[in-house]
Amino acid sequence: MAGLTQDSASQPAWLQTPLGTALLAAEHAQLAHALEGIFGEHLLQIGRWGDAGGLVKLARTQHATTVYQQGQGGEVSADFSRLPFESNSVDAVILPHTLDLAPHPHDVLRESHRVLRAEGRLVIMGFKPFGVWGARRLWSRGRFPPTVNQALGDRVLRDWLRLLDMRLHEHQRFFFRWPINRFGKPPSRSWEQLGQRWWPELAACYLLHARKRTVAMTPIRPSWRRRVRAVGGLPEPSLRKVTKISEYRGRREDIPPAAR
Repeated sequence: MAGLTQDSASQPAWLQTPLGTALLAAEHAQLAHALEGIFGEHLLQIGRWGDAGGLVKLARTQHATTVYQQGQGGEVSADFSRLPFESNSVDAVILPHTLDLAPHPHDVLRESHRVLRAEGRLVIMGFKPFGVWGARRLWSRGRFPPTVNQALGDRVLRDWLRLLDMRLHEHQRFFFRWPINRFGKPPSRSWEQLGQRWWPELAACYLLHARKRTVAMTPIRPSWRRRVRAVGGLPEPSLRKVTKISEYRGRREDIPPAAR
């Protein structure tokens, strides 16, 4: 999958700035809350974001694996649109800005849905294309945040999840800090709460937590296989003799007068 650089496989340099550090701290808090009720055998993090292993450490499943982009090392290396896992085999999938980095995000989302088990959980984090951060991205001609190919809106992703028949469990918008490193100290927790309540559209990021549905299908018996009941009961057999047409293949004089 083209479009990801070596800097996106390791920690991008801007994430080590005060702004990036504050963003990672906010994302860890949001993700820790989302993973509280997710248990099971295995969790996948598709794509690295921040420190290696920094997000999967929050998992409460028995095992947690980070899948790196093909050719960039890591515990598991694969094409994100062709994961080397069986269908319906994973309890949870985390996409930490993976769709922001992917040139074909819909393929990555569909593949994540494929590997999830029934009732499996999908957690997506991404940058909002609008708001203050969206304005900075527009002003920088798409170069902010660095290494991000596109910023998919949370409303667009909600539509995609609906098409995949996934049930939205949680939707959060967070991180209301100005996209400037030298802007003074980080905002307080109360400022974050005010932003989530009064101006959520100005948030820098969002988190979507969805569940893969299972539909119980009851087969309908075809109507042509049903036995047809006679109205008023079964008719009595006729006493008239039924003669096969093959018995009249002889000469014409052999045909009874009533049958001529």
